[in-house]
Amino acid sequence: MRYVVGYAANARGGDAINLAVALARRQGATLDLVMVMPEDSPYNGVYPPVSGIGDILAEQISTWIDEGLALIPEDVPAQAHIRRGESEAEALIAAAEELGAVLLVIGASSTGLFKRFSIGSVASALLHASTVPVVLAPSGYSRTEPITRLTCALGTRAGAEDVLRTGLAMAKQRCLPLRLVSLVALGPGDSTGTVDEAQAHLRSVAETSQNLDPDDLDKPEIDVVVGQGRTIEDAVDGLNWKKGEILLIGSSRLAHNKSIFLGSTANRILRALPVPMIVVPRNFEFSIPEASS
Repeated sequence: MRYVVGYAANARGGDAINLAVALARRQGATLDLVMVMPEDSPYNGVYPPVSGIGDILAEQISTWIDEGLALIPEDVPAQAHIRRGESEAEALIAAAEELGAVLLVIGASSTGLFKRFSIGSVASALLHASTVPVVLAPSGYSRTEPITRLTCALGTRAGAEDVLRTGLAMAKQRCLPLRLVSLVALGPGDSTGTVDEAQAHLRSVAETSQNLDPDDLDKPEIDVVVGQGRTIEDAVDGLNWKKGEILLIGSSRLAHNKSIFLGSTANRILRALPVPMIVVPRNFEFSIPEASS
């Protein structure tokens, strides 16, 4: 099993490495640290021409990626790759596909003063085009211990069954407790009946899903929760988040098949989310790798 880590020589790159280590531990996963070198040097066209500037840039990137590898503990196997590309996001997606990665891990931008997640241009491109599940680390993420719980957010639109199947498979593979969450924004005059409907929806998703038994939701390691608040942000903030937890969410119905598109609700969730987020492509099928002999 391989995880591609989109590395940058800044705090965002360190956040991505920390989260990738936490995900890889106890999974037998290998980290592929990928740094993208611009296809066209920013020094092209400089007059007078600067001799050897391409070699200098390549040497600097090699130094940076070696520094990134040094951040990964010895118990997590890792290797480095330098790719060229006009688009960093496209180069990362291509690397993940070529290497057979099951996750693409990146860090959030650190430009937001009060936000845990501030989506930069690379993250935005990945969250609207990647064919591989994208994992986003919050700014300042420092935990490297293994993940402790998986929370799966299930919407009311088509595609919830795919997210549920993925959540169950990932929790089983990682031997993690699973929390299934439906978020409800209660405006003025709304009743608790809305919450009851959301609770029923979580179970109806399982009932209508192929190869899923609704009784699976009653297992001790699976918790069914409805988060409610005046807004979606309030509902997210009101949930009890554990240290080492991660949220799994599906793509918008606007996404192309087998591709990611971060919808408006997911964007609102990010505003209040205190833990990392995994966004899976539309119609994504998660398979548990067979144990090597």
